[in-house]
Amino acid sequence: MATRLKDKYVKEIKPALLKELGLKNTMAVPRLEKIVLNMGLGEATQNVKVMDPLMADLGLITGQKPVVTRAKKSIAAFKVREGMPIGAMVTLRGEKMYEFLDRLISTALPRVRDFKGVSTKSFDGRGNYTLGIRDQLIFPEIDYDSINQVRGLDVAITTTAVTDEQARALLTGLGLPFAAAGSER
Repeated sequence: MATRLKDKYVKEIKPALLKELGLKNTMAVPRLEKIVLNMGLGEATQNVKVMDPLMADLGLITGQKPVVTRAKKSIAAFKVREGMPIGAMVTLRGEKMYEFLDRLISTALPRVRDFKGVSTKSFDGRGNYTLGIRDQLIFPEIDYDSINQVRGLDVAITTTAVTDEQARALLTGLGLPFAAAGSER
């Protein structure tokens, strides 16, 4: 069963992008490749038990089991040794990716206080977009009473777009609310 956002992409956005970008081949139209959610946790170096609620929250938000990220090398100043758990991440593809993006755009982002749109400056130059979320409470799956500490997460949206302009056209078509030019932080 296809999700609402994927149907919209196939039926409306893809033909519109084909004309807008002046492409001749339908396979050259930019599309979503994957969405990666990452929660870093510095205090996990002191207490590994802090990872459990983090993993549970990320699992609830995505509907998929998170993977523990570990330190690649030791850094004495941060009291980090190689192999220590320092965060968690989830990679979403296919139907789950479209379903998550739909929930992010329609439910979670409107719950952000004083929301004026997402920044247009978070593109990486190769057609990918990264969005930082300050607290996980904007997702309706998270129970407010079960949270002992508010934590942020990063959402990295990877597309097949070649340029930032193509990626912005794709994400705008999908419904990501970009901020007006003068109102960015």
